[in-house]
Amino acid sequence: MDFVLSTSELGRVAITDDAVAQIVGLTAAECYGVVGTTTTGRLGRLLTRDRTTRGIEVSGDEHGLSIALHVVVEHGLNLAEVASTVRSRVAYEVGRMTGLEISAVEVHIDAVKASA
Repeated sequence: MDFVLSTSELGRVAITDDAVAQIVGLTAAECYGVVGTTTTGRLGRLLTRDRTTRGIEVSGDEHGLSIALHVVVEHGLNLAEVASTVRSRVAYEVGRMTGLEISAVEVHIDAVKASA
């Protein structure tokens, strides 16, 4: 799915949901306490840097973008605080980089991992 950023008589500028998902994945990876993202609740499916879109769903309607991401959080941290930070940073960065309205960001904590 493409999200239109601007249109003019010369054409239009659009961004794909995969590009938005990459922004989400890179932003989440920078958040304190996030070990990775995952498609399932299993630690064996942690993402590496080259697979930043796994576990991220982006959809949109007339109200704006809806983003859902599944993360693994480091053990011992306040889960609600980490999720809140991820939610606000993702909404801010996607909005800043694309100019699109963000209607919802859902953060699902699928697992907790002890640090090495």
